Amino acid sequence: MTTNRSLPALAVLLGFVTTISCQTASTPPAPSTTTTTAEPTPTPAPPPAAAAAAPADHIKVQHILIGFAGSVRGKNITRSQDEARALANQILERARKGEDFDELVRTYTDDQAPGMYLLANTGITPAAGEFSRDRMVPAFGNVGFSLKPGEIGMAEYDPVTSPFGWHIIKRID
Repeated sequence: MTTNRSLPALAVLLGFVTTISCQTASTPPAPSTTTTTAEPTPTPAPPPAAAAAAPADHIKVQHILIGFAGSVRGKNITRSQDEARALANQILERARKGEDFDELVRTYTDDQAPGMYLLANTGITPAAGEFSRDRMVPAFGNVGFSLKPGEIGMAEYDPVTSPFGWHIIKRID
């Protein structure tokens, strides 16, 4: 009987090759020192942002003005600025909780009840009975036009943008 002496050598060689292949598969490739000219894979563009809704041309708002001593000509308001701020925040909270806005206007406004205003946005010709946005104090229009119908917001007192006090504003239409 003859033995094939190359068979054990072949088995050793196959084991060696198998070991090398397994190590290579689990080892990350070494960095290449060659410079490639291929373009990098482009990063996918983010999905387009939802377009912001265009501001309304005309709105109807109702508001409660909370002034302080000396802030509203012709009104004998005796509360301090700090008292006015606290009251405005309380009324805003009550209104947002669903309390009757008409009743809050009748009870608290330092303007005339019912406190309704029709406004035309900047660059829009006002219709009959409307005020141009730029005829109002800036904060009033900024808040009013930022609200959706039914929402309530507040224009904070500011000597330049809201000099009469705090405006609690409800957008009607």
